[in-house]
Amino acid sequence: MNEPAANHTIRVILFDLGGVLVEFDGIAPLITLSGNRLDKEGARRFWLTSPSVRQLETGKCGADEFARSAVAELGLTMAPDAFLRQFVSWDRGPMDGALSLLDALKPRFLLACLSNNNELHWSRLCDETTLPGKFHRCYLSQEIGLMKPDPASFSYVIRDLETAPEHILFFDDNPECVEAAQRLGLHARRARGVEEVKAVLAELGLYPDNAG
Repeated sequence: MNEPAANHTIRVILFDLGGVLVEFDGIAPLITLSGNRLDKEGARRFWLTSPSVRQLETGKCGADEFARSAVAELGLTMAPDAFLRQFVSWDRGPMDGALSLLDALKPRFLLACLSNNNELHWSRLCDETTLPGKFHRCYLSQEIGLMKPDPASFSYVIRDLETAPEHILFFDDNPECVEAAQRLGLHARRARGVEEVKAVLAELGLYPDNAG
């Protein structure tokens, strides 16, 4: 297990968003749209490995081009604009307890997010929620041009934070991203939702006394 030698050495808590703090419902609908050609694991991996997703989420194409490419890649019969409307709706905003947890952590740690994201979903979070303002730093794939689990995405964050990786605790719901972060020396743990984040923080003695 990749654990801090001493809990007081953690200075930065770095969060993935979708599946950790933000409700992203892109698995079950994708299985349905594919006519069950994708199973749960295939749908999960689509968001990590799809060329269409990578183009969108590294800022190399716009929404319309992404929709056309994704529909073709998935072999769907629906119109690209219909797919795009569904895709936008799959980002459901912060999970229950996410905002209050960040508020409790912010006085004690530098909070950052490292998210495979896109302008469509990020704009909704900015326009409809206060989540972006809870972080000291936001590292978004469409802005930095790098995606997890590519090692370069973590190296970018380490350099920008000017913080040694052993002082960073990272949460992600995808095991590939956790493993990539661990290989670069970050203290990385898998967490699928706010309650699992809280459980890890409590285990490491980092859970704030004033948190709910």
